[in-house]
Formats: sequence, structure tokens, C-alpha cells
Amino acid sequence: MRASRLLSLLLLLQSRGRMTAQQLADELEVSVRTVYRDVEALGASGVPVYADRGPAGGYQLVDGYRTRLTGLTTEEADSLFLAGLPGPAAELGLGAVVAAAQLKVLAALPPELRSRAARIRERFHLDAPGWFRGNEGTPHVAEIAEAVWQQRRLRIRYVRWAQVEVERTVEPLGLVLKAGTWYLVARTDDLRTYRVSRVLELTALDESFDRPEGFDLVEYWAGWSERFEQRLYPMRVTVRMTPNGLRSARVLLGLVAARELRDVEPEGEWTTVRVPVESLEHALVDLLRLGPEVEVLEPPELRERVVDRITATAAVYGRG
Repeated sequence: MRASRLLSLLLLLQSRGRMTAQQLADELEVSVRTVYRDVEALGASGVPVYADRGPAGGYQLVDGYRTRLTGLTTEEADSLFLAGLPGPAAELGLGAVVAAAQLKVLAALPPELRSRAARIRERFHLDAPGWFRGNEGTPHVAEIAEAVWQQRRLRIRYVRWAQVEVERTVEPLGLVLKAGTWYLVARTDDLRTYRVSRVLELTALDESFDRPEGFDLVEYWAGWSERFEQRLYPMRVTVRMTPNGLRSARVLLGLVAARELRDVEPEGEWTTVRVPVESLEHALVDLLRLGPEVEVLEPPELRERVVDRITATAAVYGRG
């Protein structure tokens, strides 16, 4: 424990320059007296640390005493502090590890790159979850991550989409963070994906497993995501939209429809397009939001529903 603290103290002095005993104590969460002892221990071990007396004083290392991290370009050094997401790292139980790793990298960088890296952290912040979403409870994510790392089977109790509880013994192959939501990729009889927030209980078993030969988590996730979207949006409806309707649809109809319509150019007063929808009922609600900027062409059943809904609404306002 003390050896780790001494290393952290050394790296703080390398990355930040002169620091007072109180500043060091606050960073290391120890007493000032402990800092005094640790500084003496560093000096006794040959580290050239010295103290300046007075109100503006503090501890610092002799100029030039630092380990330089070689081989990094300016852009690579900049990217290091955009790559780590502190929230997800903390959920995995790695918050302190990430912070320590960043501190070590900062200490090892040459002064000009260290300055740029510090500005990156000051000026850019990555917030992965979408708007208007509360944090999902994922109390088991750290245990799952450990099982993934150790290749240990898990027994889980899980809530399926229909609110049915099931028990499974799974071989955890990987964790994926998608838009602030954690997913477990695991093997049972075949490969499956589980939303971690739906895991009610888990037991880590004392049973190891071998990973499937050639399994690629990124490749699997890309394929699964595409199939998942196709299951959620199995239908296509044909509509025609005004130019303003096209612009509004990219905002109001959701990300999947927005992607389909992204490259559609208006062809005049009206443009005919096919739009992916979850169901006719979802399509009815969504397309009515576009008002007179859209006309449903197919299927006939949806067109009739739109007419019925508009007629009923007009009647409420005395226009029927």
C-alpha cells in the first residue's frame, strides 16, 4: 500500500510540478504528517525531491527528473484523454485504475504534450447516455466483468422482455456499452445478448470455459445490432412528403427512420419514400405528428386509419 502511495506521490510531482504538503495530502487522502514521511522516504531512496520554504513553497523534483513516454505523436497524446469514460469505468470497478493510469501517462509525457493533454480534459467531455434517460441500475456489472476476464461461468436470474423471469447458466464472452446501457454477450446453447440491468441475481460458478475459436466481439455486436433493428422495425410503409416534411421526419420519426431518410433529396413538391416502422399503430402515431406534410400511400389499412383519426379529431373541434 505504501509503495503504491509513494509512486503516486512521485507521479503527482512529475505531472504537476511544485505542490504543497497539504495539496499532496488532499490528493492522496492522507495526513500532512504522512506526506512528510513519504517525501523523506523518496529522498532516502534516491529520488531528487526538495522543499522550498515559505508561503509559496512546496515540494518539487529536480528539473529534468522524469520519465518520457516516447513514440507518441501529438494527436495520439491528445486522444488518450478522450478514450476513457470515467462513468463506465467506475461501473466496472476500474475508476481508480483509470485515474491512476492517466496520472502515469501524464507524468511520462514530455511537457508540451502534457500541456495539450491537460487542455483536452478541460475542454472536452464525453457523456455517453442519451437525453431524458435515468441511470439504469447495474449492480452486477463489475461481477460480470470479472467473470468475463476470468472466463468463469455464471448462473443468472434474468427478466425477459415479456417480464418473465428465467434462469440461465451462461459463458460470459464480453460486455458492450451502447448509448449508456450495458449488454452482456454470452454463450448458452448459442450466442445471446442480455441487458445487464435486467439481471436480478447472479452467482459466479467455479467452472471455467474456453472461448469460441475465432469469436470477435466487435463483429458479433455489429451483426446483432443490425438484426435487432430489423426485428424492431420489421415493416416499411410508403408515404410521400413535402420538403419540410422530410426535414421534420428526420427529427420526429426516430434514429432508424432518420438514417433511412438522411440522403433522400426532395424531388419537387412531393417526394415518395419508404419508412421503417415498428407496427401500424406506431406508424399512425408517428406520421400524424407530421400533419399535412405527409400523405400515407401504402398500406391501405394505415391510410384508412389516418383518415379515421383525422376525421375524429376534426369532429372534436367542430369541423367534422
